[in-house]
Amino acid sequence: MRSRFDEQLQQLNKKMIEMGAMCEELIALAAKALMAADTDLAARVKAQGVDIDQMEREIESLCMKLLLHQQPVAGDLRQISAALKMVTDMERIGDQAEDIAELVRYLPDHPLEDADLIAEMARSTISMVTGSIDAYVKQDVTLASRVLEQDDAVDDYFLKMKNSIIRHIAQHPQEGEFALDLLMISKYFERIGDHATNIAEWVIYSVTGVHKGV
Repeated sequence: MRSRFDEQLQQLNKKMIEMGAMCEELIALAAKALMAADTDLAARVKAQGVDIDQMEREIESLCMKLLLHQQPVAGDLRQISAALKMVTDMERIGDQAEDIAELVRYLPDHPLEDADLIAEMARSTISMVTGSIDAYVKQDVTLASRVLEQDDAVDDYFLKMKNSIIRHIAQHPQEGEFALDLLMISKYFERIGDHATNIAEWVIYSVTGVHKGV
């Protein structure tokens, strides 16, 4: 019975890794579409978002099988419960990448004055997502804690973008709508960082039994 449980737990970890990789790819694709003002790439983000939704359902189903049929011990129960929480955040990460791509489709052909800053923000959020999933699979509190530390950097990027956008509106009031779209895009990246933080916090819970939000 335990060998069957361990096999299914490995399958769960594999699916979590796959879903995490899909989220990373979607964020990167949305960022690339933004930088290149490429509406075709933006459309691909929407299409691939469907795959993340499907993976969420598969993981939830597997978690329920493990909980109902395998009688997990305390440590296993925490890991499975954490996975159920994490997939919700991962699905929302996919949603926010889609939101970014959706705005790209309506942005005018306008140079991004803060392209480097947005690119760094995107890279940081991808790193947080990667680190949080890696921490879950390895059950590594240290890796999860590093993700929590990265959130401050993403928040700082958002603050810098917000201040830059405020200055842009003051100097070019006729471009207010464009500037607000950029602010929304920055906010979506910041939210992705928040979801990665949530995932890391659930990793810490799955290992230690302690969640600061509970």
